[in-house]
Amino acid sequence: MLKDKLIAHNIKLLFDTKHYAFFSKGDFNLNIIGVRGDNRKANKFDDNLFCIYKSKGEWFADNYKITTDAGTHWLKNPMNDKGCAILKCNQFRGAYQLGLHKGQYTALVQRKEVEVYRDNDWDGMLDMNEENIEKGIFGINIHKSNPRTESFNVDKWSAGCQVFKKKSSYDKFIRTCEKAKNMWGNSFTYTLINENELI
Repeated sequence: MLKDKLIAHNIKLLFDTKHYAFFSKGDFNLNIIGVRGDNRKANKFDDNLFCIYKSKGEWFADNYKITTDAGTHWLKNPMNDKGCAILKCNQFRGAYQLGLHKGQYTALVQRKEVEVYRDNDWDGMLDMNEENIEKGIFGINIHKSNPRTESFNVDKWSAGCQVFKKKSSYDKFIRTCEKAKNMWGNSFTYTLINENELI
């Protein structure tokens, strides 16, 4: 598990510089970290989610393909008149809990305020302008895409949520979250960073 230990160490160093919390006490005390890729192309699962934790004292760094951005459908046809939501990079302490996504299946659902950019030009491109930031509870959940296998394009799967590409990856992630809930309670911190911050 040397690679996982090194990943945990490097993430902790970054978090220390940003004054973010990094959870290292006990087993299944999860650090859930979205890494927004440098590509910045809409409609692709080109981002990553790391779930970093200890189990029996050993570090694990599970890595999953996700999107941290909305699909082109919602960029062009936003649900909100202010524009489509794109989650802003930040640490959102205790902002998530296990619940039901749209009342349908277990997911990490937003329970505290987060910050989003409002992409309001409806051109299908990802725009993250500092003057268009809004804070609130918008249903920015962490959930799956294709309910059976995997998805290759984001399309309608995300209107701002953090969405897993593969069902099998998502199922493993949720099982890990359920173990964490049993040990630490139903409160999860989500941190979103840019890929270039890891260099």
